[in-house]
Amino acid sequence: MATTPHGTDETPSLTTTQWKQFWAAWLGYLLDGFDFVLITLVLTELADEFDLSLVQATTLVSAAFVSRWFGGLLLGAIADRFGRKHAMIISILCFAGGSFLCGLSWGYWSMFVFRAIVGIGMAGEYASSVTYAMESWPKRFRNRASGALLSAYPIGVVLASQLYPLVVPNLGWRWMFFIGLVPAAWALWMRRALPEATEWEDSRTRGALEKNTAMQLLFNPRNRVANAAVSVVAAVVLVVIFSRTVTGPLVFALAVIAAACFVVLARQLAAGATAMFVMLILTVLTAFLYSWPLQSLLPTYLKTELHFAPAQVAHVLLWAGLGYAAGSVASGVVADRLGTRRTYVLGLVISLFFVVPVFTLSSDHVVWLWVLLFGLQFFSQGISGLLPKFVSDHLPVNVRASGLGFCYNVGALGGAIAPIMGASVAASLGLGTALTVLTLGFTVLIAILVGFDVAGRCGRVDPGVTVDERASR
Repeated sequence: MATTPHGTDETPSLTTTQWKQFWAAWLGYLLDGFDFVLITLVLTELADEFDLSLVQATTLVSAAFVSRWFGGLLLGAIADRFGRKHAMIISILCFAGGSFLCGLSWGYWSMFVFRAIVGIGMAGEYASSVTYAMESWPKRFRNRASGALLSAYPIGVVLASQLYPLVVPNLGWRWMFFIGLVPAAWALWMRRALPEATEWEDSRTRGALEKNTAMQLLFNPRNRVANAAVSVVAAVVLVVIFSRTVTGPLVFALAVIAAACFVVLARQLAAGATAMFVMLILTVLTAFLYSWPLQSLLPTYLKTELHFAPAQVAHVLLWAGLGYAAGSVASGVVADRLGTRRTYVLGLVISLFFVVPVFTLSSDHVVWLWVLLFGLQFFSQGISGLLPKFVSDHLPVNVRASGLGFCYNVGALGGAIAPIMGASVAASLGLGTALTVLTLGFTVLIAILVGFDVAGRCGRVDPGVTVDERASR
């Protein structure tokens, strides 16, 4: 792949513009973390106001994941065709507006729909910000860019958790959602004059983006009606599943239908590398299944099992978030020396030693809980800062944002499954034991998938294959 006219891969250090591009993407992803975690902080308050069980309330966490696959695909396609910066701006407007609407919700279904809007914006922000930051930096620094960028998410979580004891007891849970509009305005202001990502701009100048982008592959006259129908079917099926409108064996039948829809869409993006796309999705799905039971249910665990007050919950989440952020930054630096996969697996293995101690501590050992959660998040969540780099390494620039957005956000349905799974297992084992079992099991599985690069063994996308050639495969 050609370098930029300025020789970004040969320059000894980052330029001022490259740092500005990174911080603009970083702030957007911070807002992503801030807006998304709000629902987990006020889950018990929502359950009380809307008269929901814990399992029903956790479906509101899942609602944003139900729509993420569509947001990642659509806004990623926009980013591939029209530029990363434009897609980032649309994404921020989408999830900030959705968060504001959540503050106006009047019942379960209104909150579910508004959370789905947040999910569309979140997915677009992830796909466009990650590709914008990494394509603006020299390739030798891209592990660092990936890890440092994802450190923004836990910082957003920390900010939200520190506002929680100040806002909710005094103003109510709705104001937590309204406050999210303030940093969104700041992020839009920062991005107004920044240049486009250098690698995308260079590809556009060479004419490499005039064909075979996701926009053309998915929305050409031959496929757009069918793809629209497939997308509607997938959306309806996911809403039915994750709102728990149906239960029992019918859920598995619907899940098969949704999976078939995703394979149809993936095949058009990847052609002969469809198996690789599917394995990337399964890798991301597993990553969410090991991380999101803890991410989504930790505040509930602290309030219900350890009986912590809002201020105590905020302190614990502060240390957990700092561990996540520090681990994200450190993982990128280490990975630029040791390699992406080796660093990823090493962090996951080390994290296993923290899981059991975290959930065996009583409420009398608060400081130790801070320390152990910091360590767990540093090695477990922090190391996942390399996941965007791992996924994007398998994708060419013409479908990178849409491919990353699609694979990551279909896999992110693991985040929809995780809180429901955690709450369901907790009904018989207790929440602490449920979180321990799920975290341990899925951490081992993701280490195997990444360590052996199962997705990479299934093939690579050929950026030169035309729409007609893909249709014939």
